[in-house]
Amino acid sequence: LMSVAPLVAYFSMEIAVDSAIPTYAGGLGVLAGDTLRSCADLGVPVVAVTLLQRKGYLTQRFDPTGWQRETQDVWEVERILTELPARATVRIENRTIVLRAWRYELRGITDHIVPVLFLDSDLPENAEWDRSLTHFLYGGDAYYRIGQEILLGIGGVRMIRALGYREVGRFHMNEGHASLLTLELLAERVRDDGRRSVCAADIEAVQASCVFTTHTPVAAGHDQFPMDLVARVFAGREGLLDLRDVFSADLVRHVVRGEGEVDLQQIFSPKNSLNLTHLALNLSHYVNGVAKRHAEVSQRMFGKRQVDAISNGVHAASWAASSFQALFDAHIPGWRADNFSLRYALGIPANELWDAHVAAKERLIECVRE
Repeated sequence: LMSVAPLVAYFSMEIAVDSAIPTYAGGLGVLAGDTLRSCADLGVPVVAVTLLQRKGYLTQRFDPTGWQRETQDVWEVERILTELPARATVRIENRTIVLRAWRYELRGITDHIVPVLFLDSDLPENAEWDRSLTHFLYGGDAYYRIGQEILLGIGGVRMIRALGYREVGRFHMNEGHASLLTLELLAERVRDDGRRSVCAADIEAVQASCVFTTHTPVAAGHDQFPMDLVARVFAGREGLLDLRDVFSADLVRHVVRGEGEVDLQQIFSPKNSLNLTHLALNLSHYVNGVAKRHAEVSQRMFGKRQVDAISNGVHAASWAASSFQALFDAHIPGWRADNFSLRYALGIPANELWDAHVAAKERLIECVRE
């Protein structure tokens, strides 16, 4: 698929690549899309992994009484994306679920391509409920959600391996939804060595390959699943690492690198649940928040773990109105390649800025009228 193996595998539950592909709900997906577009412009070798979400997040309409109603946002997958021949499998309880991937290409200003892989379980080989796992973004109950996160994290690693991406230098988890990929990376090492349990070297190797971006500064925004549910969905999965082995006291001490005695509460909440944010935190060597204040809040939330701050940005060429794009092209050639050069917009004549603004407002009014 690529002439060289990608340096980074970027995992996100939602990625906004096109308004015709409604597999995103808001800021997390928009940031992911802009990050990947920037990678395409900069020539960064990346492959992205997300879920297909055939029926989208939701679309909203007003009924005759003026009340807002939510409906499915079904889109034409086959018309927009390219199906790839590779298949991967995961197990949930005692069921094997087959996954395929659909490819979308983000092409940068130098024609560098970042492939985005949309994982899809809607295949005739799968049971009806399993086929629905890639239908709705953030849909269903806890069982549905943990099923989706198994597909994304574990299934995503297996899919990129099936597609030939063997040498990945970094796995980037954009929020905790993808953190089960760390268990698959541990399992790969155990399987490759013919062992049945994890050792400290495995933990350290996975840490070295993983980075994590956390977005949500409130506890309710971090996925937690009861351990009885975790045990249920992982039951019968051949080659599954025993979570008790992965998070034994000795290994947890390695995870947090010598910070002294560590309670398993670092990963398991007091209610005996699996906290996927803590899983990602403890199996990554680098963690960042998305603003300076957010990093400060996150460090307090997560036991003063080291959290860097990388403020959210936008992909300027995607968000500038067409009238302003033409204005920048005339006055600041090369602004698409060097967004920092937009500081010279201060020198654009005020009347030209005003004309571009009016043109953008006219387009907005036309849209509202439609």
